[in-house]
Amino acid sequence: MRGGKGAGSLGAAPAGADRPGAARLGAAELGAELGERATLVQFSSAFCQPCRATRRVLADVAAMVPGVAHVEIDAEAALGLVRALGVDKTPTVLVLDAAGHEVRRAAGQPRKADVISALGAAI
Repeated sequence: MRGGKGAGSLGAAPAGADRPGAARLGAAELGAELGERATLVQFSSAFCQPCRATRRVLADVAAMVPGVAHVEIDAEAALGLVRALGVDKTPTVLVLDAAGHEVRRAAGQPRKADVISALGAAI
């Protein structure tokens, strides 16, 4: 995994992610419980500078919005999940709805306003 550059825009989930039967992420895959309303999943790597800033942004948003959880996953330790989800750089952020379905995705460091806006699609 290599670190991403530039701001990540939280766009729509990849094609097929919103289809019935599409992958659903839960506590077993994430290693943590889903948020009551939404979950911000961050894939990071050890030497990724933008990952640190992304961690702060997502933690701030999760603290501001009730029912939203932030889960950080070490991409190198979860290569199977990384491959299954098509994550190719860090940081990558997934916005999951309450059921664990991906509704938005960004590669690179997102802006706080973009994260808050993307939560609207999940909540």
